Amino acid sequence: MTDPEELVHVERRGGTAVVTLDSPRTRNALSRALVAQLHAALAAVTRADDVRVVVLTGAGPVFCSGADLKEPRTDAPPALGLPEVLTLILDSPRPVVARVNGAARAGGLGLIAACDLTVGPAAATFGFSEVRIGVAPAMIAVTCLRRMDPRAARELFLTGATFDGVRAREAGLLDRAVPDGELDATVEELVGQLRRGAPGALAATKQLLREVPGPDLAGDFRRMAALSAERFGSAEAAEGIAALLAKRPAAWVSVAP
Repeated sequence: MTDPEELVHVERRGGTAVVTLDSPRTRNALSRALVAQLHAALAAVTRADDVRVVVLTGAGPVFCSGADLKEPRTDAPPALGLPEVLTLILDSPRPVVARVNGAARAGGLGLIAACDLTVGPAAATFGFSEVRIGVAPAMIAVTCLRRMDPRAARELFLTGATFDGVRAREAGLLDRAVPDGELDATVEELVGQLRRGAPGALAATKQLLREVPGPDLAGDFRRMAALSAERFGSAEAAEGIAALLAKRPAAWVSVAP
């Protein structure tokens, strides 16, 4: 019996885990096997004590082409599907950076939108192509509509039109749209900045970014007052304040790449 094909590759670089969709022959399409391997990879690295930041990227010229339309369809949903993968990214206590190496369509845009910070080439192409094949961008709407400008989302979802990285940034899908030669340097800059943050503080900040604003103003203030008190009473805060006063790096600031 042969081993299953590796469709997702994980590389550790110091405190950074790089998770790569590694099926360029299928344009990194979201097959059942790739999604299952991606879920396993993310579940491992987002909870690992020695991982500070996760980078999600693709192999080859395409980041992700969306669902694998050549794969036979079945009525039974897979045990682990795209919703579980997107939830892992959203709930990850570690910041997740999307290094969008090239074009992305449909489900690939859902992956990008789930990440905390997103960088891609200005010249790359993107598209919510679902309506043009008779379906709807249903699953990925959960992440995309949390990030994108509503008016831009309405136009791009309904038309299925192809757009470039500059428009993706204007729409809120990308945080930075850069020239091809600046992609890696920009990602490395963001990763370096993230690794200066305390792990627990970053996790707490990710949580508040999801929860605020809530249903009512008074409730927001109560929850955030409790979070603020918890963080100021934490060991990380004691170390961070001591390091600031002593003009030295905090204990969690790593010099490893």
